[in-house]
This record gives sequence, C-alpha cells and structure tokens, in this order.
Amino acid sequence: MPTLTRTALNGNGHATPQDVEAIFGQNTFGLAEMKSRLPKAVYKKLTATIENGEPFDETVADAVALAMKEWAVERGATHYTHWFQPLTGRTAEKHDSFITPNAGGGAVAEFSGKNLIQGEPDASSFPGGGLRATFEARGYTAYDPTSPAFLVEHNGSATLCIPTAFASWTGEALDHKIPLLRSMEALDRQATRALDVLGESVGRVYATCGAEQEYFLIDEAFFEDRPDLLVAGRTLVGAAPPRGQEFDDHYFGSIPERIMAYMNAVETELYRLGVPVATRHNEVAPGQYEIAPIFENANVAADHQQVMMMVLQRVAKRYGLACLLHEKPFAGINGSGKHVNWAMSTDGGENLLEPGDTPHKNLRFLFFCTAVVQAVHTHQDLLRAAIATAANDHRLGANEAPPAIISIFLGDQLSDVFEQITATGTATESKQSGFLGLGSPVLPTLPRHAGDRNRTSPFAFTGNKFEFRAVGSSQSVSFPLTVLNTIVAEAIDDLATKLEEKLGRKSSKKAIEQAVREVITDSIREHTRVVFNGDGYSAEWHREAVEERGLLNLQTTPDALATLTDAKNVAVFERYDVLTEAELESRKDILAEQYALTLNVEAATTESMAKTLVLPAAIRALAELGEAAEAADDLGLDVSGTKAIASGVIDQVNALQTALGALAEARAAAHKAADESVAMKDKVIPALTTVRAACDALEKEVPADLWPLPTYRDMLFTGK
Repeated sequence: MPTLTRTALNGNGHATPQDVEAIFGQNTFGLAEMKSRLPKAVYKKLTATIENGEPFDETVADAVALAMKEWAVERGATHYTHWFQPLTGRTAEKHDSFITPNAGGGAVAEFSGKNLIQGEPDASSFPGGGLRATFEARGYTAYDPTSPAFLVEHNGSATLCIPTAFASWTGEALDHKIPLLRSMEALDRQATRALDVLGESVGRVYATCGAEQEYFLIDEAFFEDRPDLLVAGRTLVGAAPPRGQEFDDHYFGSIPERIMAYMNAVETELYRLGVPVATRHNEVAPGQYEIAPIFENANVAADHQQVMMMVLQRVAKRYGLACLLHEKPFAGINGSGKHVNWAMSTDGGENLLEPGDTPHKNLRFLFFCTAVVQAVHTHQDLLRAAIATAANDHRLGANEAPPAIISIFLGDQLSDVFEQITATGTATESKQSGFLGLGSPVLPTLPRHAGDRNRTSPFAFTGNKFEFRAVGSSQSVSFPLTVLNTIVAEAIDDLATKLEEKLGRKSSKKAIEQAVREVITDSIREHTRVVFNGDGYSAEWHREAVEERGLLNLQTTPDALATLTDAKNVAVFERYDVLTEAELESRKDILAEQYALTLNVEAATTESMAKTLVLPAAIRALAELGEAAEAADDLGLDVSGTKAIASGVIDQVNALQTALGALAEARAAAHKAADESVAMKDKVIPALTTVRAACDALEKEVPADLWPLPTYRDMLFTGK
C-alpha cells in the first residue's frame, strides 16, 4: 500500500510532499510514545485506565511525568499547562516553567507526578453559577489520562498541554469534562448491562463522536475594521449584497488557492496533534467552509474539537485571514453549525447502531435504536437546552439549520421497520437499498441507500449513527454529548429493566428475542411521535408538532433554559451521577448570564458603531448632497432629485436616532428586570433589530467612499 502523502508550501513557496502517517500524532504523547518510554509495568497500568476505564493508579504518576517531560523538552517545550474547559465554553491554561532553581545557583527541569496529577488555578474568575462564593478562589485541575497530552508550538518554543478536569475546592464540577466523563461511565454501565441481558458479553461500551465544523474566512484587514466582528463575533450592521448565495455556486465549488493553502496548513497542524480530520469543502454561503474528523472516543473528540477551533483561528492569521466561528456572522445568508455525529461502540469495535442489511432481524440494533428514540422524545427539552445560546438562536429554524423543535429523522427503511413493529409487534422485512442506473453505458451502476437524508432534521439517523445537527459552530460539544449520553443511558436502563422483568429466569435465545420484541414494541408505540421525516421548515410541521404530537417548540434560549432544572431533568442527572442539582442549577445560571451578557455587548457595540461611524458618515453624505444641490441650483439645474435623496437620508438619520433612544431605554429596563435574560430577549433584541434596519438603509444611500465599514460585498467576495 503506498504511503499517504500531502503537499504543503515550504519557506520558498514551493510545494513539498509530506508523509501524513509519519507526522500524525508527532506532537501528541500518545500510546506509542508512552510504550517506548515507560516501564512495561507502568505502561500496563496506564493503558488499563485509558482503554478499560480502570481507576488511575497514582503510583505510576512520577514515571509518567518524567517520560512526558523528557518527550516534551526534547521537542522544545519550556513550559507546561493544565489545559481545561471551564464553563465559558472555551479552554483555559496557566503556564508553569519546567525550570526550577537549584541550590548551586543553576536550574534544572523538573516535573513530578504531583505536578502532573494536580494543578491549582484561581477559580474565582471563572463562571461558577453559585457553586461557590465570589471570594472563594481555590480550584483544582486533575489529570485526565484518557485524553493524550499534546504540544502547542509557538515562536520557536512549545508548551506541553495536559488535558485536565476542573473542580472546586468542595468537589463540584466547574468544567465540561467531568460531567462528560461521568456520562460516559453511565452509558457504559447501562449498555454493557443491556448487552449482558441480550446474551452478549463485552468489556466496555463507549460513546463515539465525529463533529463537523463549519466556519467563515474573511480577509483579516476587513475583520480588524469591523468593531462588531472584533467584539461580538458577528456583524451587527450590514446591508445585504446584490448577490448572496442564491446561485448555489459556492457549495462544493473549487477551493480558492489561498484558502487551499490555509486548509493544508490547518490539516498538517491537526495531523501532528493527532486530530484525524478527513473532509474539507466549500459550504453553502460565500466565504464559508467545513472541516470534519473521523469518529473517536467522545471525550477525546470533545478535546479535539476545542483544539480544532484553536488551530483554525490561529493559522488563519498566518495567511492574512480571520476565521469566524460565530453561528451567524452575516445576516441573510447561511450560518454555521457543528453537526455532532454520535454512536455507541464496544471495546471490540462493534457499532451498536449498525443496522446491517436486514435491520428488521437485528434485535440488538433495534433495541439500542429504540432507546435513542425514547431518550430524545422524553428529553426534547434537555437537548434543546444543551444547544441554547444567543448565537445559535440566530440560525435555528432558518433555511440552513434545523428548527428549534427536536425531532428524529429515521429514513424510509427504518421508519418502515418501526411502523411494522407499531402495527403488529414485529417486523418481517426491510426495504432494500438496490442500485441506481444513470442512463449511460459509460457510467457505473451505483449502490443506492435504503433511504434519503433530511437536512431539516435536528436529530437524524444517517446509516450507522445519529447526527445532532442543531449544535452551534462556536459551542463546545461536551455539554450536548453529556446530555445525550445521560438520557440514552436512562432509556437503556429502562428497557433493560423491563427485559429482565419479562425474562425472569429464562435465558433461551427464543425467550430473549420474544422479550426484546415486546419491550421495543411498547416503547416505539409510546415514543415514535418524535419521528418525523418531512420538511422541518414547513409551517404545517410546526403546527402538527405542537398541536397534534405534543412536542416542544422552545424557540429562544430563555425558553429552553427555563426547562433545564425541571424535576425530571434534575432526576436523570442525579440518578446516573452526572450532575448534582446544584451543578445543573449552576449551568442554568451561567448560560442565562452568558445570554444576557452577549446581548448587552451587542447592544453597546451597535450603539457605539451607529453613533461614531454610521451617523457621521450619513452627516458627511448630507453635507456633500447640500453642496451639490447648491452648486446645481446656482447653475440653474434641476435639484429635485438631489433633494429627494437628501430627504431620504434625513428620514433614515432621524429613524436611527429614534431607534438608538429606544435601544438605550430597552437596555436600562433589561438591567433592572427580575430576569435579565428574558428582558433582553423581549426588549433589547427588537430594539437592536430596529437600529440595524436604519443603519442598513443608510448604507444603501451613503456613497461608498464615505461608508466607514467593510461591506458584505467586500468581506464575502474579495480577498480570497
């Protein structure tokens, strides 16, 4: 088999081949590096934790720390950091030097097992959501051996990044990693138990994830000239360009040379960090792109998603670009999502959501697929709350993202199987995929899937996995994964318990098959109202979903967050030891606060831009129009057209000033409200929309040489 290679630009601008297999993971302290550097006994104990989930043996910490330090220092590392994911949604790091002064006046590179296992960053400045008092500063980071340490290179040196959990002095989770790991344990316990009831014995079941990442690229000079992009991540004013995405010519189009060079550089760095990216392409909107990895253990995948966002933005600067990860950086065109592909796999590599060629006969698949359907129907509110942000509210329900109503797409084949089970208690056949002829003898006959895909579904079955399409592009995937793992663990627990009750002491294959059919039939009949294969954008579906099926339509973040701490949600997290009631309440408070803060920043930025950029430009335009009208009048020319233009500008200036006054009043009222996030939704968003409309109207009237901001045309269609 030939060696996999790629090309990259060297210092002279010439393409040089790179051996992907040789560079993959070279900046990661992975299993191969551990095996070559650690004593066999230490390596065995460490891999027992990494691969089998056994408790971490702290007696190996010193040996692991020494090997990790030597590996990092050999590659230019001068510092190390406990790299963690606080509840900001981003990552955090405090760098400590390897160098320690010694008694002789020199210095030695030190890094012990104690340094590896635990760090102590100041927790007071991170969101706590009421878990501790503001003056309580102590927090701990704890080494996560299941996610490999990695090197981040910069300016000739490097920093060793050690993935860690982050907890308070009293032990509450202050991060996204701890709940995610807890949820994976819960899923493992219930799935292995269910398999045992089904007559199959496996060592471990773990959640897998492959999250697609959409993003925009614009020229960095445009980015720096837009205060809204710098501060808020999205354009708060900006008129639609004459041409947007209506020709559909950007999607899967030829990748521009500058963008291709950037993508190559991103992929090379991600390969070196052990991130298995596999796909790149132009997305629908002009200036929009996508990168997607191969499936991994969900915890590692969540860490890699954070690394991916970091690399995308950092590498962009090398090419004079800015990478925008906001869900809706440009109004009127598609926003960006992060489609989270999720499945369950055994330690033997078997995907529990693989239906095979005859899913109607595959009782193991039907059992676990039914559990997912039951989980999603029971906890629509939790899944919606897991993706609730001010940014994501802009895209959900628009024509590039699924609606806020959580439903499941199963496709023709699986829907038919489920309908058979609903009707008769069993399924006797599966629709076959068949082949597709293209009408020309020179073209091959293509194998055709048994069902189509549905881009309007927020939660879609796509062959051997479920795709949670509603996750936002700037989000950490950890909380959505935590929710998904936990609610599916609950559903598996429920179905397995019912199986055990039906089986009693019986263990024959025939008895198990009959019990499985009865259990999944009852569940399917109760929960398939959440299955919908049609157009999720249609008004008819919205009416049917709410009025006939009783599904939830939580359109905004405050609507969704209001359900987060409902009794059933507290119960499911506490029952499976994923989040305590206090930890869940803290997340609700933090998400509500972040929503309000985001809108307040957007409102303040919009107000500043309107007053200091848009209004001055309009006034200068009026001055020029006045001078032109006066000159034309002196020459005896008709000035009615010029006066009409000036009158229109004056009307828009007045409208903008009125809108700015209303925005200031709305902000003041929101700050005084009992629930600031709800007040921001009800008062500030409408006021922001009115200010934007006035600014955008002025952009269409003010001469281009006077307009102070890069336009949509500039940012989306030039500089690539």
